Amino acid sequence: MKAQNPTFHRIGKIKTIGIVAKPHSDKATEVVQRTVPWLRQQGVEIVLEIETASRAKTEGCQTCSKDELPQRVDLALVIGGDGTLLGLAHSVARHKPSLPILAVNCGKLGFLTEITLAELNSALYGTFNGQARIDERQMLRSKVVRNSVIKTDRFVLNDVVIGRSANSSIISLTISVGDQFITRCRADGLIISTPTGSTAYNLAAGGPIVHPTVDAIVLTPIAPHTLTNRPIVIPNTAPVRVEATLTGPFLEAHASFDGQFNFELTNGDFVEVERAPRPLRVVRAESRDYFSVLREKLKWGER
Repeated sequence: MKAQNPTFHRIGKIKTIGIVAKPHSDKATEVVQRTVPWLRQQGVEIVLEIETASRAKTEGCQTCSKDELPQRVDLALVIGGDGTLLGLAHSVARHKPSLPILAVNCGKLGFLTEITLAELNSALYGTFNGQARIDERQMLRSKVVRNSVIKTDRFVLNDVVIGRSANSSIISLTISVGDQFITRCRADGLIISTPTGSTAYNLAAGGPIVHPTVDAIVLTPIAPHTLTNRPIVIPNTAPVRVEATLTGPFLEAHASFDGQFNFELTNGDFVEVERAPRPLRVVRAESRDYFSVLREKLKWGER
């Protein structure tokens, strides 16, 4: 597992910006309405995601779906929270992984959307001038396979969660990495997390915090029946395969991808998760580093 230092990347000339705002957020809509005229003054063309456009009611902007947006713009501007960024990450990874994303938080400081509203204009200036610091965040590609047929194929930035339904007791999971068997685990489920996602559900379930530049995958059981089933950090060089044994009257399970998309599993399905070919490119805040975000978000050092 190799850690690398963040570097400065010249993005290139930005002619078109795509904007995606948090749905049903008056504050995010207000920021869009305020930012669009400013961007026009910079000579930039603007493409609004359809739902964002319907709320902002800003005239003269092109619109498109979230899936279409990455291929039409040079920079994606996300206004909202971590969930808003996660909702876009799959489309960017699938259609244009080289697209840089500038994510702005409209509420409390987020782990992913760490740029504040007060820093928005300066962050955009730095990006326009080619001086933005870009973090490359590992993505995972995850598939559900049933009878040798791929039923769903998703990219995730945080995690894939295999969990039991409310009607089920604990489920039995067979876990392997590449051609190596790891264990059979009886639990409420399993979290397969990127280092970026290590501060999300993984952390709440007792998993470790992993610096986002480390090349690794974290496997964290959810409420395991055997207390010796503990989280493990593994290299991301081989695919993780998880099969849930779902037999009996109330054994139901699902796979959740970044909390944005759920897929119901049946007995014999397996979930395969591996490192995506390309990372997600996220513009970093100039005013804080990763450990500053951890100290602020997790209240480290406070009594």
